[in-house]
Amino acid sequence: MDWNHQTVETNGIRMHLVRHGTGHPVVLLHGWPEFWYAWHKNIPALAEDFDVIAPDLRGFGQSEKPEGTAAEAYTLDHHVEDLLGLIDALGLPKIGIVSHDVGSSIAQAFTRRYPDRVAGLFFFNVLYPGVASRLAGPENMPETWYQGFHQQPWAADLIGSSRAAARIYFGNMLSHWAHDPRAFDDDLEAWVDNFLAPGNLQGGFNWYTAIFPARLAMMRGDGTALPPIPHPTRVRWGVSEPFMKPDYADRLGETFSDLDYAAVPEAGHFVHYEQPDYANREIAGFFDGLAKAGYYASNDAES
Repeated sequence: MDWNHQTVETNGIRMHLVRHGTGHPVVLLHGWPEFWYAWHKNIPALAEDFDVIAPDLRGFGQSEKPEGTAAEAYTLDHHVEDLLGLIDALGLPKIGIVSHDVGSSIAQAFTRRYPDRVAGLFFFNVLYPGVASRLAGPENMPETWYQGFHQQPWAADLIGSSRAAARIYFGNMLSHWAHDPRAFDDDLEAWVDNFLAPGNLQGGFNWYTAIFPARLAMMRGDGTALPPIPHPTRVRWGVSEPFMKPDYADRLGETFSDLDYAAVPEAGHFVHYEQPDYANREIAGFFDGLAKAGYYASNDAES
């Protein structure tokens, strides 16, 4: 496909995105270890009915890696304001959001801060407060080691020391976190190319350092209890996820009051990539229903 690459100025950085289609806008927010291309199996199908926007998050892919420490330039607040600036720059009064992993944290925080800008939320394997304490459980110690590793000041130099090192690192993550270990065989080199581009390893790792204080607070139960998000929400969870286990979905109702949940067989961490036909049908059906029900009404009024 001839991808439509664009760049916008938002919140003091240049953000790269790929945009296709027309209709009601749907923004795709990637997770780790990803960049916009993680959605390449979804964008063409969704663009048949929607205005699909797939950005690289701050520090990832072709988006800017601003100077400053993780705490100074890569916090959740920075990502939330990046998303606001993005949709303002594109002239979108209200959006639907599809996200998972890192992107799911941004989507929730954005919706709480700017509720009138969101028509609905679609998540794959969502990070939410009901998951946090269990991620720190002893059964997950062999799985979540990378989150501490990414905070080491030498981690990017080590993984970026050679193409072979990067291929081993990302090849392991992609194969281990997928239901089928061969799922990413055709795209592994694209992942290696992306993360070996200047600044991309440290840019991605900065997320883990910036979010660590909040993650610790949630694990300890010190976080402030928040009211449920009332927006229509659909969650689809890969049953083969090795550490964000589908059992952890049992408290979703505490965070999302209008919830549609289902587990997805033969998928792991990357449902949208591993089961794209299923994912595309679920996403399209959800946002088509919201459009018909008037949840995008402010966009229709603008037009």
